[in-house]
Amino acid sequence: MAITIVGLGPGKPELITREVWEILQSASEIYLRTIKHPTVEFLPKSLKIHSFDHFYEEKSTFDEVYKAIAEEIVRLGARPEGVIYAVPGHPLVGETTTRLILKLASEKGIEVSVKEGISFLDSLFIALGLDPMDGLQIVDASELAYHHYPKLDPDRPAVVGQLYDRFLASQVKTALMDVYPEEHPVTLVKGAGTISPVVRTIPLYELDRQDDIDYLTSLFIPPLPEESSYISLQEVVAHLRSPEGCPWDRQQTHKSIRPFLLEETYEVLEALDQGDIAKLKEELGDLLLQVFLHAQIALEEGEFRPTEVVSGLIRKLKRRHPHVFGQVKVKDAEEVIQNWERIKREESGEEEPSYLLKGVPKALCALAQAQAYQRKAAQVGFDWENVEGVWQKLEEELAELKEAQSLEEVEKELGDVLFTLANLARWLKVDAESALRMANARFASRFKHLEDEAKNRGKKLEELKPEEMDTFWEEAKALEEEPWKH
Repeated sequence: MAITIVGLGPGKPELITREVWEILQSASEIYLRTIKHPTVEFLPKSLKIHSFDHFYEEKSTFDEVYKAIAEEIVRLGARPEGVIYAVPGHPLVGETTTRLILKLASEKGIEVSVKEGISFLDSLFIALGLDPMDGLQIVDASELAYHHYPKLDPDRPAVVGQLYDRFLASQVKTALMDVYPEEHPVTLVKGAGTISPVVRTIPLYELDRQDDIDYLTSLFIPPLPEESSYISLQEVVAHLRSPEGCPWDRQQTHKSIRPFLLEETYEVLEALDQGDIAKLKEELGDLLLQVFLHAQIALEEGEFRPTEVVSGLIRKLKRRHPHVFGQVKVKDAEEVIQNWERIKREESGEEEPSYLLKGVPKALCALAQAQAYQRKAAQVGFDWENVEGVWQKLEEELAELKEAQSLEEVEKELGDVLFTLANLARWLKVDAESALRMANARFASRFKHLEDEAKNRGKKLEELKPEEMDTFWEEAKALEEEPWKH
């Protein structure tokens, strides 16, 4: 009662190890995961060969195929004579059935002996002239296609194994293009370790246009030409903070760089308001630098590691989205928000919030803070029945503002007007802070037009007549609405 798992190597008969060849020569029968492998035709003629290729036709998924094979091998291994099971390459390299067999056999108390074979990777390294110690990443094509974002470091070379067919190649290409440009050179290696291997470099976008992709195909992806990973960024920041780094960066603390965090946040918002994607890309990088600086300072101070920031965020996202990563069902976005608030309370150990509005940051801008307060109050029913009620409230507050006499009264009533306007923005599904920033930007742009027109006439701005200002202001508005006319 035993299971012997042997690796048949990548394809050439001379690459079968001596130990495995001796086992094959002395055996009377053998079970193959698949007969579709170049080495099979060179096996000893005395062997009675069985294969599990029929499972690939009978089952709908690879997981079902591998499970069925593992269960059958364990059943055969329970016989007095045991079983010899042969797989392509190395039994523990990209071979799911081996892992399943080891687990099932352990549960049933059946001994398993794994005999090494040369894997497709060894031959791949030779075909590519590649040293795997140079940070090589190895990933299964099906696993890569399964994830919503590739788990690859673009600053390190990568090998994608078991690229079975063009359909899988299409899925892999789509996944990779989230990280690499479509022109990025990649190398297809077909039949590494066989008598006639094929090595071909193509741009990434042509990956699924290759007619000869089959079960012996792998893909090599070189690093991006410029450093682009979060790990590389953290290394640059750590270098700046090191004794060999920058004197200014070394002096910074959480407190000293706090203003820059706020400044960079506003510059991101400005890029968003302007719809300037190139600027947004740059400003997001500047904002990310602030995050990495704070994380590096915390590491040096022994407060926490950068990885803890990421792991904590991942845990939080999964915990607060049980309808995505768990079994919870929700009917709409409103229920998502309710669950989010409930989970936050559970995290803090509160059965009910001690103060509904306390979670709103006090450092928020006033308009944003007002809308946040109003959203939270609305969650418990403290709200108008419809937007008409908000309009009426605004008219009431404006009337009170007109009647205000002292500076203190004016300040109070004006605050009420602004608060009501923020509420109106919420009802109209507009972010009040963004709306005001865009209004500010429009004003600044129109006012600059006035200044430019004054300069064009050799005048100072204050020398323009009121009717000239009105004309130039209307011109500026027209430029915003129909710039092609000017």
